[in-house]
Amino acid sequence: MFIGHFAVALAAKKVVPGTSLATLIVGAQFLDFLWPVFLLAGVEHVRIDPGNTAVTPLDFYDYPLSHSLLSSIAWAVIVGGLYYLVKREAKTAVILYLVVLSHWVLDFITHRPDLPLLPWSGVNVGLGLWNSVPGTVLLELAMFFAGIAIYIRTTVAESTWGRVGFWLFVSFLLFVWFGSMFGPPPPSVEVIPFVGLSMWLLVFFAYWLDGARSLRSSS
Repeated sequence: MFIGHFAVALAAKKVVPGTSLATLIVGAQFLDFLWPVFLLAGVEHVRIDPGNTAVTPLDFYDYPLSHSLLSSIAWAVIVGGLYYLVKREAKTAVILYLVVLSHWVLDFITHRPDLPLLPWSGVNVGLGLWNSVPGTVLLELAMFFAGIAIYIRTTVAESTWGRVGFWLFVSFLLFVWFGSMFGPPPPSVEVIPFVGLSMWLLVFFAYWLDGARSLRSSS
């Protein structure tokens, strides 16, 4: 899942409107931000296997530290806990915990049984929605547009850039998502972690974007 994770971040803005969208995106994508680091460190592995599922050519056969259920719970506790230590905002810390953990739940829905319950346990789960392109497209688009609707009902653009920038952000996410599904597979395993790390640019863009929008009075 890709835009579905961003949908969670967009929707969470309604619950904690004072929190930057960038922070919420870091939470929603935290496991995927860890993953390329672990790939580069050689402690997790992936291979390119076209036909592995209908949606992605990637075979996620070894990612116990970033994507097992137990490690996901631990990362969620760490992210929420660190936020509380710095900001002393209990509600936002809890929401960040849930947002981080939502990543594993959504991956459980989409992945084939490759998500470990415990690191190196050999017990893997996944409902396999990625075996259906129409099913994946319908679910992710429904989530994404719901997240967009919630976000734009929570915030309002303070300038043209706040309005145009948001739709550029949305368009770019859709472009990357469709490209990952219908475009060619990555040229090599070596480029995958660098593409993953480049997603941090979206965090910086979201920080600028959220600053160009203000909360609606009803929020």
